[in-house]
Amino acid sequence: MEKKQISDISIENAHIVFRNFSGKAGQFNPAGRRNFCVLLNTGIANDLTRIGWNVRWLEPRDPDANRQAYLQVSVSYLNKPPRIVMITDKGKTTLDEDMVQILDWAEIKEADMIINPYLWEVSGKHGIKAYLRSLYVTLVEDEFATKYRDVPDAASSAIVEPDGN
Repeated sequence: MEKKQISDISIENAHIVFRNFSGKAGQFNPAGRRNFCVLLNTGIANDLTRIGWNVRWLEPRDPDANRQAYLQVSVSYLNKPPRIVMITDKGKTTLDEDMVQILDWAEIKEADMIINPYLWEVSGKHGIKAYLRSLYVTLVEDEFATKYRDVPDAASSAIVEPDGN
């Protein structure tokens, strides 16, 4: 495969679906493989497909609706870990490999991301795999989250001595 220069993809106000930041095994996912999908508009999807990205399409449930393009994005901590930042009314928190799973069920208000391309070739086949470089996720907070934000967490302040006392 000819080595070509493929640029990162920056997506503001992205719509994230099929979240598996925890890497949980499932029908379409082996254990340990962290990923999510981002929805794409048709024009961008066609452009990315033309240069080799693995864009997939969801068939609509409504026969009058259009297909929806999406790109599966891998979240890997093996080489260079992604920068994942969660934003709430209280501020921002960088999520590490152990904390990122909270995004599987979080209600996301807004997401901005940079996707890094990885050019691969195996047995004469080639393409571009999407890896997460950075993600900034703003969460939706209800009125009680705001009301009780400054109440100390009793569990986090409990001190457990090695001898059990």
